[in-house]
Amino acid sequence: MDEELDRLAEEATAQIAAAADLAQLDELRVRYLGRKSQLRAVMGRIGQLPAAARPAAGAAAGRAQKAIEAALEARRAALADRGPGEAFDFTVPGRRRGCGHLHPLTALAYELTDIFARMGFAVAWGPEVEDEYHNFDALNTPPDHPARDLQDTFYLDNGLLLRTQTSTVQIRLMEQMPPPVRVVAPGRVYRKEAVDATHHFAFHQLEGLYVDRGVSLADLKGTIETMARQLLGEQTRVRFRPHFFPFTEPSVEYDFSCSLCQGRNASCRICKGSGWIEVAGAGMVDPAVFEAVGYDPEEFTGFAFGMGLERVAMIRHGIDDIRLFLENDLRFNRQF
Repeated sequence: MDEELDRLAEEATAQIAAAADLAQLDELRVRYLGRKSQLRAVMGRIGQLPAAARPAAGAAAGRAQKAIEAALEARRAALADRGPGEAFDFTVPGRRRGCGHLHPLTALAYELTDIFARMGFAVAWGPEVEDEYHNFDALNTPPDHPARDLQDTFYLDNGLLLRTQTSTVQIRLMEQMPPPVRVVAPGRVYRKEAVDATHHFAFHQLEGLYVDRGVSLADLKGTIETMARQLLGEQTRVRFRPHFFPFTEPSVEYDFSCSLCQGRNASCRICKGSGWIEVAGAGMVDPAVFEAVGYDPEEFTGFAFGMGLERVAMIRHGIDDIRLFLENDLRFNRQF
């Protein structure tokens, strides 16, 4: 057995010394030191030898293992010291690195803020964890309003809540600075919605606010029309319909003309043949909101508007399931 172990060590060290690269060296390590290697098989027979012969066989096996390990270490060091021209095979095909890009909602938010920046709007940010005052009271939402119910709002244990709208940013900003104010506030909001193809408990909004002397509903209309045409094309038309919101008076909802069928397809998956797509709400800021932040409603007027980014993205790209935006499926994201 001693002679067999010596021959095995000589054979292994010779092949290890001739290894061309680290991959081949690792294959030799497995062949000669792995669990199913010849060395392990020989060492497994030591227990079958007479008791007097076992110490010498064990010593021989130990010498063989140390010789192989030393040869492996020496060859590994030698291969690592080679110059780059010897260690790298330039004939191996390269692997193209994936190129990252913006999420469709992020890209849309950037595009919208750029559009409003050209109209003089700055960008403002605010916390997603809010108190009831900034989320409801200062926005003229009475205590008995359905939006404040537990089934609509995520209330936290410490008396705070997850904001249900980015209008809270407008309140915080008006508390900190005097008019004129012209800002847009993008961000994520939360509501207790049943998740389906068109609803989600977490989604994104972009709110706009303009306060100054002499601001009118005509200014609001012009701002929304300019945004729509720059975002969806010059052919886009905007329709305003009367509505009610606690924090604006008068209030409107605005619709965009369907960019997919222009109202000519009764089976259109976006507008259902009506030719119009409901986008969001807007209106003139209610005087009660100005009083809550210390503005004089007799001196200043303003408008506010909002929109859901997911809804605009769905209209723009013909997406029929809002859940796709938050599932992080690369097959979906790579399309943009």
